[in-house]
Amino acid sequence: MKISKQARRDAKQLFRAAQVDGLLDESRARQVVDEVLTVKPRGYVAILSHFQRLLKLDQDRRMAKIESATALSPELETNLKATLEQRYGKGLRFAFSQNSSLIGGMRIQVGSDVYDGSVRARLTELDETFKAA
Repeated sequence: MKISKQARRDAKQLFRAAQVDGLLDESRARQVVDEVLTVKPRGYVAILSHFQRLLKLDQDRRMAKIESATALSPELETNLKATLEQRYGKGLRFAFSQNSSLIGGMRIQVGSDVYDGSVRARLTELDETFKAA
């Protein structure tokens, strides 16, 4: 479905209305959707479709996935959370996991930003350097 510029503008306006202090408020988002479904303005399906896309993008942007080769100590997790919140702002959700294929180090993904300090990434980079030469 093609979404018109006006529907995109309306969805962005609704998205801003669903935020409190720059963070998405779930109850406000539900109220916004209920209001649109009650009023049913022209192109409301396209508006809600784009609004849903904006919600998903915001959700992905606020998710920090941290993979490490071994379990992280609680103080390292706390320091990592504080550092990422300082860089990306409050409201981040964190998911810590272990991935032994990293060999060592860790890989952090916040939204579309990826910081890969794993041994596996360095070995892959080294392998590509030898193939290019």
